[in-house]
Amino acid sequence: MSEVNWTGRTGPFTFRVNPGVFAPTHTSKTIAEALEVGPGDTVIDVGCGSGVLSFVAARLGADRVVGCDISEEAVEMARLNARALGLEERCEFRVGSLLDPVRDLRADVLIGDVSGIPDEIAQVAGWFPDGRAGGPTGAELPSAMLESIGETLKRGGHLYLPTGTIQDERTILAKARELFGERMQAVIERDFPLPDVVGKSLAAARMMKDGLLNLHKRGSRFLWRLRVWRCER
Repeated sequence: MSEVNWTGRTGPFTFRVNPGVFAPTHTSKTIAEALEVGPGDTVIDVGCGSGVLSFVAARLGADRVVGCDISEEAVEMARLNARALGLEERCEFRVGSLLDPVRDLRADVLIGDVSGIPDEIAQVAGWFPDGRAGGPTGAELPSAMLESIGETLKRGGHLYLPTGTIQDERTILAKARELFGERMQAVIERDFPLPDVVGKSLAAARMMKDGLLNLHKRGSRFLWRLRVWRCER
């Protein structure tokens, strides 16, 4: 177990992660910047991991936050962190796949930060210690999350959806537009460097050739672009 100092929005605060629990990333910090949460809101955090975005939502004023994750270890860690931060009365965590654990809820805000990294890229990078990446193209898990929303997001509610050029972004956006039509806005765009072990890998070169990844170069480094979409139901 190790401690992480969150310096993103509503921070700083410290929380704990286990080696088998995915730690917050650039994506986590960027989603936190994009979030709009109002007093009285109910927030669902899909793929909550150690709970950091749930805690950000609670600190922004959400009345109730429910995080869910397929990893029992992650959910237990999120519960421990909520108690340590004094947020256990507003933050609840449940075990299960995607939105299955929260079918009884109707959220004002849905945080959809589920893994969208292609399996081979995650393996090369050593990311996702529990082995749960995003599928062969990185679009499979985010697309499944979108398909599973059902009635868990209220009419007039908002989904915050990250997409990136390090995955098959077009497929994810096509699935999102089936649900939200033109009610989608990219509220933040950021470029991040890839580790050299990824940018120079055979897997990345093949996926770029196939049109699945859309990386660009700055000097000798490959960069990928992250966009956070605010999608209105």
